[in-house]
Amino acid sequence: MNLPENLKYTKDHEWVRVEGDIAYVGITDFAQSELGDIVYVDIDTLDKQVGQNDVFGTVEAVKTVSDLFSPLSGTVLEVNEKLENSPELVNSDAYGDGWIIKMSIDNSAELEGLLSAAAYREVTGQ
Repeated sequence: MNLPENLKYTKDHEWVRVEGDIAYVGITDFAQSELGDIVYVDIDTLDKQVGQNDVFGTVEAVKTVSDLFSPLSGTVLEVNEKLENSPELVNSDAYGDGWIIKMSIDNSAELEGLLSAAAYREVTGQ
């Protein structure tokens, strides 16, 4: 399982990459492998405020639809436009081109409550 050490993780299988006061958010390699082939990503929270652990959208795989939970409180600033025509990027490049949203960080202290790569490995048993 691919698990970059420089990212933070949630028990709900989202990852966070912080760049300044912006957070990139996606789903983990583990999550995409469990879901299977991603066929659609639906984000209806663009330009909206979301709280930590709020649902900010859904990801649809061949067999199921899964909610996406915000790892932080903030405003959804951008949705990855590449996913509109190529949702499979979530499968093929979960931590790169498969990012899902960019959001502002309202409370940087929330980052401290997120999981390290080692702690996330324990959650998944990998």
